[in-house]
Amino acid sequence: MNKLNRLRILLVILGVFAIDCTQADTKPPTQQQLLAPGYGTLEFTAPEPGSYTLPVLGSAADGKVLDTQGNALTLHSLMGDKVVLLSFIYSTCSDVNGCPLATAVLHKIKNRLKKEPELAEKLRLLTLSFNPEHDTPEMMQRYGQELQDKGVEWRFLTTQSEQDLQPILAHYKQNIQKVYDAQGQFTGTFSHILRVYLIDKNKQLRNIYSVAFLHPDTLINDIKTLLQAEPKQAAAHFSGQKSVAIPDLYSPGDNKLNYEHSDYQTHSIALTDRAGQAANLLKTVKKPPLGLPAVPVPANNPLTKEKISLGRKLFYDRRLSLNNTFSCAMCHVPEQGFTSNEMATAVGIEGRTVRRNSPTLYNIAYARSLFHDSRETTLEQQIWAPLLAHNEMANPSIGYVIDKINNSADYKGLFKKAFGKEPGMETIGMAIASYERTLNSANSAFDRWYYGKDKQALDAKAQHGFQLFNGKANCSSCHSITRKHALFTDNNNHNTGIGYAEAMGKTDKTQRVQVAPGVYVDVAATLITTVAETKPNDLGRYEITQKPEDRWKYKTPSLRNVSLTGPYMHNGVFATLRQVVEFYNRGGIANENLDPLIKPLNLTALEIDDLTAFLESLTGDNVKELVADAFAAPIGDTE
Repeated sequence: MNKLNRLRILLVILGVFAIDCTQADTKPPTQQQLLAPGYGTLEFTAPEPGSYTLPVLGSAADGKVLDTQGNALTLHSLMGDKVVLLSFIYSTCSDVNGCPLATAVLHKIKNRLKKEPELAEKLRLLTLSFNPEHDTPEMMQRYGQELQDKGVEWRFLTTQSEQDLQPILAHYKQNIQKVYDAQGQFTGTFSHILRVYLIDKNKQLRNIYSVAFLHPDTLINDIKTLLQAEPKQAAAHFSGQKSVAIPDLYSPGDNKLNYEHSDYQTHSIALTDRAGQAANLLKTVKKPPLGLPAVPVPANNPLTKEKISLGRKLFYDRRLSLNNTFSCAMCHVPEQGFTSNEMATAVGIEGRTVRRNSPTLYNIAYARSLFHDSRETTLEQQIWAPLLAHNEMANPSIGYVIDKINNSADYKGLFKKAFGKEPGMETIGMAIASYERTLNSANSAFDRWYYGKDKQALDAKAQHGFQLFNGKANCSSCHSITRKHALFTDNNNHNTGIGYAEAMGKTDKTQRVQVAPGVYVDVAATLITTVAETKPNDLGRYEITQKPEDRWKYKTPSLRNVSLTGPYMHNGVFATLRQVVEFYNRGGIANENLDPLIKPLNLTALEIDDLTAFLESLTGDNVKELVADAFAAPIGDTE
């Protein structure tokens, strides 16, 4: 950035060019008085926050960007769970009512919110250059260095290339044109219409500001209006009214946003702020969300509110473990996708190692087989495996569990009310299965687009990803869908090579371990094995059937809510969805039993992005409701 432009921007931000719009002036208009309203005092009283609503204008698109350190990130990851103001600029813009205006208004907002730290914590500013050739990460760092201090987080971004930039501009309808001189030479300037975007926590566009409406007063009031609306929306949702968002109190306790950087700040949510809200769970069975078929319910275990309530209590009760410290929910953590995002493979009582990843319980009612090796076929039977496994809940016998429940005063009469008889092996399994059968989640953006015929529900990237899913990538051959509903699984078992590679020791010689925010250490795999518990060999489905052709076959998981349920594969080897897609793009890992459907896909980087975007569109709209209900459940402990 040349010194003149940099000085101009700083002078604008510092208010040197600002005018007092309240003063009467009979002199002819000057250039100074033609500055945009955002530089001066608002000429009208802005509506009070909460006295109006901001409709959803569409989805805020994702895209690949670079931060000022050159780190490759995505817009959605940077948005996180904050309200966001997103501006598009180029650093050498000399139009005072163009890019400098956007930067000046955001800077004023940042300064004002220093007096409102609670509000500042809920807002994030993103400024993205549309001139990546000139505005390198280093240049964007220089552009933003005078503007960053404590308070509202402000990130300055660029892209690796025009190829990465153009899809972002297209989604946000930013028409950017290079300006050429009479000789056809690029002048270094761009013709564009200034827009700043207000984006809510759910990554939905809520307002778009042009030059005439870009003012700190109105933007701050809009931000407050969004935040004030959240509790009302949550209350409406829980009371059964048609509504939208529930506060993000029901996401993981610390979402680790920006954890890869040394300037990471925790996003932990206090337990006292996470009081739950009981939901009508029976409705997810009687009327499944859009995209799901009728819920299969065994004839010998019809669902009732009493059974669901009892099963929910048992699911979260730590007394069901040998030493009263471990519940079902400690491997299937509700706010972590009813799995465990923090660990590749599960950890049971007293920290005992479990060799496989905790599968999600979302839509488990539809599963024809259970566990990664498909060894059980009903939820009623399945529950006893973790209750008795020495490295999970470690109860010594079925009778031990039954006696424990019989001796707990708070269970007195509950089984009689639900089943007409006392606790037993059958009724304990039936109760927990009844609760698990209600964890049905769909009506995702994809469902609303594909089954609901809402053309605006799914953005162009995800739509293209769906085409790849059914075509070039051939994902639907295993993660099947139909014209009426989609479970995204064939309920079969396949060998992708992951189990083979682990069994044969064909893994990386070093493992990168993050020891602190932004701090990584490469550790030799041999060193890790010297201090780790020896993992038993895992032969997958073969251990059940004893058929050689079933070696290293594992069950196809459903892809619903898949963006919430990492890490992925039976051993949690992949941390991100993109890593999973890249693995399949390479054609899996060759071995004699590799499934013939697993072949190199030859997807481009952009196609991988779009396919990942489609997978991210499969999150059901009732996730927070189910998690909030879990938080309202009684948690059993020693009496």
